[in-house]
Amino acid sequence: MIRLENILTPGRSLVNVPGGSKKRVLEQIANLVARELPDLNGQDIYESLIAREKLGSTGFGNGIAIPHCRLPGCAAPISALLRLSTAVDFDAIDGVPVDLLFVLLVPEAATDEHLELLRQIASMLDRGDVRERLRQAPDSDTLYQVVVDVQSGR
Repeated sequence: MIRLENILTPGRSLVNVPGGSKKRVLEQIANLVARELPDLNGQDIYESLIAREKLGSTGFGNGIAIPHCRLPGCAAPISALLRLSTAVDFDAIDGVPVDLLFVLLVPEAATDEHLELLRQIASMLDRGDVRERLRQAPDSDTLYQVVVDVQSGR
């Protein structure tokens, strides 16, 4: 089973990312991933994320969104975690603006493993104590470390 800390990196765990709008945030995610993984095209990532949002918002409630999509050219699952400096309207199910985004990009031939990753992310973010720790993290390394600790049962 893939563990979240193996597909997330401290470099893709960012605090105080400027919000603005849902589209702006998705654009920033795409640019962030493309900078770290030059094989992937930022515009393709952005368009895939937008296409997925059109099927229904990935705003999950409690200020959380889990933008995810299948991505041509993506060889293995990739994750990013962003905490926004200002929450944005994400058309979430409960209407609460989103300030925590856990992104999952998976290869086009998505498998049960990818559904399992989404389930892991959702169940982790379902916990109020975890959301609080993510919101309190002072920097990117700490934000990443929260995920590692939660995965290890700490």
